[in-house]
Amino acid sequence: MAVPKRKMSRSNTRSRRANWKATAVVTAACSQCKSPKLPHTACGVCGTYNGRQVLEV
Repeated sequence: MAVPKRKMSRSNTRSRRANWKATAVVTAACSQCKSPKLPHTACGVCGTYNGRQVLEV
């Protein structure tokens, strides 16, 4: 396992941690009902995926 040779300074540590930002969830519009849904998943509102019915809603 790699181990750092020297202690990292406070400014380097804080600038590295400053990039740990949470990102917003990406959504795509459903092709059938136009409601927002996660990409590559079945729509929770109408139950379609890739233009066909896959869930009973």
